[in-house]
Amino acid sequence: MVSYAIAAGLGLVGFLLGYLLRRFVAEAKIRSAEEAARRILEDARKEAEAKKREAILEARDEAYRIKREAEREIREQRAEIQRLERRIVQREESLDRKAEALERRERALAQKEQEVAKAREEVEALRREHRLELERIAGLTSEQAKEQLLREIEAEVRHEASQLIKKIEEQARAEADHLAKEIIALAIQRCAADHTAEVTVSVVPLPNEDMKGRIIGREGRNIRTLETLTGVDLIIDDTPEAVTISSFDPIRREIAKITLEKLIADGRIHPARIEEMVEKAQRELETRIREEGERAAFEAGVHGLHPEEIKLLGRLRFRYSYGQNLLQHSVEVALLAGLMASHLGANVALAKRAGLLHDIGKALTHEVEGSHSAIGMDLAKRYHEPPEVLNAIAYHHGEEEAKCIEAILVAAADAISASRPGARKETVEMYLKRLENLERLASSFDGVEKAYAIQAGREVRVIVRPQEVDDSGAVLLARQIAKKIEEELEYPGQIKVTVLRETRVVEYAK
Repeated sequence: MVSYAIAAGLGLVGFLLGYLLRRFVAEAKIRSAEEAARRILEDARKEAEAKKREAILEARDEAYRIKREAEREIREQRAEIQRLERRIVQREESLDRKAEALERRERALAQKEQEVAKAREEVEALRREHRLELERIAGLTSEQAKEQLLREIEAEVRHEASQLIKKIEEQARAEADHLAKEIIALAIQRCAADHTAEVTVSVVPLPNEDMKGRIIGREGRNIRTLETLTGVDLIIDDTPEAVTISSFDPIRREIAKITLEKLIADGRIHPARIEEMVEKAQRELETRIREEGERAAFEAGVHGLHPEEIKLLGRLRFRYSYGQNLLQHSVEVALLAGLMASHLGANVALAKRAGLLHDIGKALTHEVEGSHSAIGMDLAKRYHEPPEVLNAIAYHHGEEEAKCIEAILVAAADAISASRPGARKETVEMYLKRLENLERLASSFDGVEKAYAIQAGREVRVIVRPQEVDDSGAVLLARQIAKKIEEELEYPGQIKVTVLRETRVVEYAK
């Protein structure tokens, strides 16, 4: 029991000693920590005060710098405002001076206007007095005197004009006739070409008469298929060993001709084979059209044409006008225009280009509404041709005035190519109608007794009544008839106008 009590006492003492020791150590650590904390706080406070002073100094420096910049900007703006104010003041002073000068000028002008109006009234009064005095002296009114004076001046001017026209024509003829003949003769000699006369039909030869039945087919299915696919008319009649293809469209007619020739050579003729051959013929003709266009451009010496223009030129290979092949005609016009341009010092390349393209609109006249010159101008604009080419296309049929010498040369070359013997063919009805129109036009003038178209319409002879038309009037009449022919008639080449005035005196001896 005693040992238990001693042990318990010792345990209690040990516990108290341990408790006191831990407390002492803890208090020492706390005091140490508090001391460290005080030192840290003191250091932080000192550092914060140092940074605060540093920030205040920096803020003061920045504020000072901003203030200086603001003061400098204010001074500059103030100087600029003062400069602008001075300019405004100077401008206001200048405007005031101008306004004063303008007012003085207006006052002077108003005074001059009054003086002029007064002088005009005085002049008008003097003119009236002068007119009345002249009327009293001459015994004629002003209107009568004016009419008499105009009649005298008109007669004098007509006489002088006729003499001047005659002199100018003789001088121009003497200087230009020889050179013009040489140029045209040389151009025609160099550009002469053969022309065919196929217009609306093509004939395909057959190996035998039995081939006609095979072309027609059972119940006409073959011929109907061929006509439907090509858009032509096949004429199978009593003509031995031949089939006629009829169409106003030369491209369709050529496709039908190539197709029929291939079918005859192949021997197999049925709707499916016909459709196959038509497609093949179309491809071949497109290639041929392009080649024909390239050949024509090469022959004419024209380069840089648009591919579509080449194709359109190639289509002209299958077009004819009055029996004249249009592609060959275009090449001929290009060469003629270029040759004449070289002699006259004009632009040879431009003249050739305009000559080759002057009838390009005829390639589409079966497909597009309008005249071929209007269609040609639209095509030339589309493919960015020069303005001179457009003017030449329009001028060669009189739809525009000539704006360059190349346009005139193209029109002259077109007339030469069309009027060359054998170049074109004309029906009898059209020929007679042209002669009748020529005689009717010449007979429509006052003083004309009779008019005769001779030399196949190349000349018109006009007989006038001598008591109504004098020699001077005959010169003017010839000029007026020629001008009216140019304006109203269409004709190849040129027409010579000859005015005949004759006075006959007959007396009988009895």
